[in-house]
Amino acid sequence: MTQLAVIGGGSMGAQIAQQAALHGVDVTLQDKDASQLQKARDSNRGHLARRVEKGRLSPANAEAALDRVRTTTDLADAARDAEFVIEAVFEDLQVKRSIFQELHFFFPVLVMDLVEIVRGPKTSDETVERAIALSREMARTPVLLNKEIDGFIVNRILHAATQEAYRLLDAGVASFEDIDLAVEKGLNWPMGPFRLGDFSGLDVTYNARLHMYRTTGDERYKPSPQLEAKVKAGKLGRKSGEGWYRYGGDIQE
Repeated sequence: MTQLAVIGGGSMGAQIAQQAALHGVDVTLQDKDASQLQKARDSNRGHLARRVEKGRLSPANAEAALDRVRTTTDLADAARDAEFVIEAVFEDLQVKRSIFQELHFFFPVLVMDLVEIVRGPKTSDETVERAIALSREMARTPVLLNKEIDGFIVNRILHAATQEAYRLLDAGVASFEDIDLAVEKGLNWPMGPFRLGDFSGLDVTYNARLHMYRTTGDERYKPSPQLEAKVKAGKLGRKSGEGWYRYGGDIQE
C-alpha cells in the first residue's frame, strides 16, 4: 500500500492518517472544513513531538511522517489516486452512507491495537484481504466479521456493559464516580464507562446508542436521560472541558 485516502479530519481520521504515515504510507486526509484539517495537522504534530521527547521516535522520522500526510477539502481529489479509502466521519448514518468503507479502527488509534474488518454481502475476497493487509502494514491487529451487524464485536459487548452502568446510575444505585471506580478496580478496565465516555465524546456515545435504538427498536439501547441531558447541555467530555467529569487543560478536576 502506497497511497491511502482518509475521509474525515476529526480525531479518529487524523490519528489513522498519522499511524499510516508512520509506517511509510502516503496519505491524503480530506475534510470539507479547512479549519478542521489544520486542527488535525496541529494535533498530529503535537503527538509526534511528544514521541520525540520520550525517545520513541527520531525527529527525522517525525518530520517524514508529517510530510506524508497531504490535506484537501475536495473529496474527488482525495480519492483520485488512492489505493484504499477509509471513512472516519462522525456517527451520522446519512453521512456514512455517502462515504462508506467497512474498516473500523478503535480510538485512540495511536494506542488501540485492534481493527475490526466487516465483510458486507457484496464485499469481494480481494477487498477483505487488502483491508487485512493494510491493517497489518499499519502495525494493527485485524479481526474479521463474516457479516454486518450493528456495533460489530467490541462495541456490542461494550454497549451491553455500559448500558448496565447507566441503568445503575439512573436507578440511583450508585454515583457515576463509584461505578467507574468499581469497574476500574473490580474488572481491571483502564477507564470506567463514564470516564471512557468523556474520553470518546458523549455526543459520539449518544449518537451510537440512538442509532442502535432506532435500528433495533430494543429498549435496552435507548440512551439514558442523563446522557441525553449532558449532550443537550454541550457537556461532551474532555473536548468541551466538561462531561461526567470536569477538565482543566489536561488535568481532571
